[in-house]
Amino acid sequence: MEAEEVVAKPPKGRFCTICNQRRAALKRPKTLEQICRECFYAVFEEEIHGVIVDNQLFKPGERVAIGASGGKDSTVLAYVLSELNRRHNYGLDLFLLSVDEGITGYRDDSLETVKRNEIQYGLPLKVVSYKDLYGWTMDEIVKLIGLKNNCTFCGVFRRQALDRGATLLKVDKLVTGHNADDIAETVLLNILRGDIARLSRCTSITTGEDGPIPRCKPFKYTYEKEIVMYAYFKRLDYFSTECIYSPNAYRGFAREFIKDLERIRPRAILDIIKSGEDFRISTSTKMPEQGNCERCGYISSQKWCKACVLLEGLNRGLPKLGIGRSRGANNELSKNAKEAKGIDSIQSKQCGTLDF
Repeated sequence: MEAEEVVAKPPKGRFCTICNQRRAALKRPKTLEQICRECFYAVFEEEIHGVIVDNQLFKPGERVAIGASGGKDSTVLAYVLSELNRRHNYGLDLFLLSVDEGITGYRDDSLETVKRNEIQYGLPLKVVSYKDLYGWTMDEIVKLIGLKNNCTFCGVFRRQALDRGATLLKVDKLVTGHNADDIAETVLLNILRGDIARLSRCTSITTGEDGPIPRCKPFKYTYEKEIVMYAYFKRLDYFSTECIYSPNAYRGFAREFIKDLERIRPRAILDIIKSGEDFRISTSTKMPEQGNCERCGYISSQKWCKACVLLEGLNRGLPKLGIGRSRGANNELSKNAKEAKGIDSIQSKQCGTLDF
């Protein structure tokens, strides 16, 4: 999303509806108010501060990793969280955490942006890579499986890689730049997939409290368009190219639908999130029980976590083994493990090199 596409300018001569002193410079996407840049900065930052305080996301002295991709969301998150930490004395030790998926011409370029952000914001940076953790890069995976299901591999591996990187940094919390648009999209996707377990937690502002490291979403109620406008007006250094492997991602269709709704009624994004928050799961619905992967120790509702299932398929030359529901794949893997009788059938490294 380009900044020029979202900066709606009010009629000339109109004053800011908040301060009534400066000329209005933009029409705010969330509320359609015509406001000046200074008031936009103020309400944007204070709304995020309010979300942090109201939801008690942090405690003084905590070490917090910011998931940094170099894109607009994570760059604005790093900048704003650094500012709010100083302004409101949160007392946090902040770090940047990046994942190198091994996508030539995309991730290598965006990581250069993150490295500049490290210097600009004075935040230490840690980079973990798929190659080191799993023995595969996304370029290698796509070469093997094609473009159809590559996002499944990347999403699973990336989530676990962030947790492993956060463990290396010994942080208490991990924050991500998921915004209101992302969460509304996820609500719709989980309804379309009939994924009750994820539907019940996808709107939570803090997740993973039963896992290795809790994750927080300070941008839960922040519109993507406003993040783009903030980055544009503040002249922040961010990487704006979309992943070269994601044009056909299923999520893209939900994203377009959300954008169509927003054009008709901007409030629709928050309404979808509110609906997701208000869903009640029937007591008769069987929910998965969380445990730990028998292979790597990562949190999982199956014997093997999704990352281990996918990695096993790659290493055995059966990349589609873990695509879709994982229970069948887990049963097949358990059967193979029993037949091995102590012989290590995995020729490559496990999904990660840290114990959980």
